Amino acid sequence: MKKLSSKEKYRLLTRDLDWEYSYEDKKEAFPYEEFEGLKIVDWDKWEDPFKLTMDTYWKYQAEKEKKLYAILDAFAQNNSQLSVSDPRYLNAIKIFLTAISPQEYQAGIGFAHAGRQLSGVGARVACQMQAIDELRHVQTQIHAMSHYNKHFNGFSNFADMQDRTWYLSVPVSFFHDARTSGPFEFLLAVGFSFEYVLTNLLFVPFMSGAAHNSDMATVTFGFSAQSDEARHMTLGLEVIKFLLEQHEDNVPIVQRILDKWFWRGTRLLTVVAMMMDYMLPKKVMSWAEAWEVYYEEAGGALFKDLARYGIKPPKYADLIEKEKQHVSHQAWWTFYQYGHATGFHTWIPTDEELDWLSEKYPETFDKYYRPRWEMAKKMEAEGKRYFTSGLPQLCQVCQLPMIFTEMDNPTQTSYRQITYNEENYHFCSDGCKDIFEHEPEKYVQAWLPVNQVLQGNMGADLADTVENYFKIPTGAGGDINDSEDLKIWKENS
Repeated sequence: MKKLSSKEKYRLLTRDLDWEYSYEDKKEAFPYEEFEGLKIVDWDKWEDPFKLTMDTYWKYQAEKEKKLYAILDAFAQNNSQLSVSDPRYLNAIKIFLTAISPQEYQAGIGFAHAGRQLSGVGARVACQMQAIDELRHVQTQIHAMSHYNKHFNGFSNFADMQDRTWYLSVPVSFFHDARTSGPFEFLLAVGFSFEYVLTNLLFVPFMSGAAHNSDMATVTFGFSAQSDEARHMTLGLEVIKFLLEQHEDNVPIVQRILDKWFWRGTRLLTVVAMMMDYMLPKKVMSWAEAWEVYYEEAGGALFKDLARYGIKPPKYADLIEKEKQHVSHQAWWTFYQYGHATGFHTWIPTDEELDWLSEKYPETFDKYYRPRWEMAKKMEAEGKRYFTSGLPQLCQVCQLPMIFTEMDNPTQTSYRQITYNEENYHFCSDGCKDIFEHEPEKYVQAWLPVNQVLQGNMGADLADTVENYFKIPTGAGGDINDSEDLKIWKENS
């Protein structure tokens, strides 16, 4: 037999594996394909974004694995945990492991499920490929960060923390929301809105930050994943263009889904904004600068291209443009207050860091946020390091505390409320309120940690709750200056 070309191999992998339904109803085999009301006229119009056969895929990934694990081994053998810029940096890694890495696994499950629900064989194979990628990502990230677990607190219980810890309900709810949507909404939520529109705001600044702070283990798994992310972005773009070209009735449905998941994605990225502005001792750029480069410039060009289909920029994008001046400061101030109930350490920014923030946010930082840190420094000097003992009101949709403010009055908390079936529900924004109003029966079921506390479903007291319910390892949180991590660092550096 003659040797097949790569094109012929790919055709055999995809189109030639499909079959016609002769004795069963195809709609019953794929019951969720019409769930969202989207109309698919011709699956043959699907353009495969990956075009990788399985033998090529495994060879390609195996080469990357060899390079990745060689660097991880060298990192461990040279005690490179002592080479990172500052012990404070390790807390950014703790957040990544507990908040981001488990969601790679959620994405893998989601793509496997979405692929099963699509009758187009090309889309099924694309989902299969991305599901495998996502599983690989969570594995390489856990392996890379396992080295830190040998030396510092806060890394050991990430899987248990995922289901219990209060602030981790934010990323968990994002992916549970996506996974319980229809298959096309999942692909638009994760494949397009997050992977294509917003993923650079997570991976590029964070991996650059790791490099600036001499964390080569994290840099390496980031680069290893980034080549996969490039393929994922092409899948996200193909999904939206395919849907828009199939039928004109799809446009308003796609627009609504984009509006929803853009908003949910930006709320999720609040933690990334905080990491960039406050948790990297050696900083790369501010969150505001990253938003301008990776969304306003790149995203603006993308939505100009999609305008020919009738797609508009996401609703409330203009509000996010204003919020970029505030969200990182509001988030870090919140975690500073609740540091005794987190799986990472918090601290007051140094004088040099406060000056850097003033330079990067000249219109907002000195006016609204520097005075808070000056007050916190004064209290700490007096032996009154501030921890709040109250419980925050949570947003019913994004599950973040009510930390955001009105943009026309940044001293006023943004608060919205709806009464549904004689129950009151609370929201941090018009964006989250809109999402609830479209699917109230979905969001009334949200698992909110503060509500669990008030219902008596957690520990007998705060210490019991943190250790036995949240599953946060002993010594993982609190102020950095009182931490065992800092003591270990000083003894070994």
